[in-house]
Formats: sequence, C-alpha cells, structure tokens
Amino acid sequence: MSKEVIVIGLLAVAGFLVGGVYSTYKTAKVLAMLLGVCAVLAVGGAIVWMSS
Repeated sequence: MSKEVIVIGLLAVAGFLVGGVYSTYKTAKVLAMLLGVCAVLAVGGAIVWMSS
C-alpha cells in the first residue's frame, strides 16, 4: 500500500472525528474532547507517516 493512501485515510478519519466533535459538543463535552484528541492524533500520525 502506498504512503499517500494511508495518509489520505488518516486525514479522512480525522475529518470524521472532527465532525463527531462538532455534533456532540453541546450534549457530551467529555466525549467531544476525547474525539478531538483522537482527531489530533490522526492528523499527527498522517504528518509523521508522510514525513518518514
């Protein structure tokens, strides 16, 4: 599997997680924060994967 496919997949997962943050923030702030941390980790993983 090429590097670009994995990076695009991680960025797509991060996008879904950010959407989850947006939709759950008013009702479940703790869950929204957890999703936000996961989104940041996914973006960070994509950056590290692309740079290696």
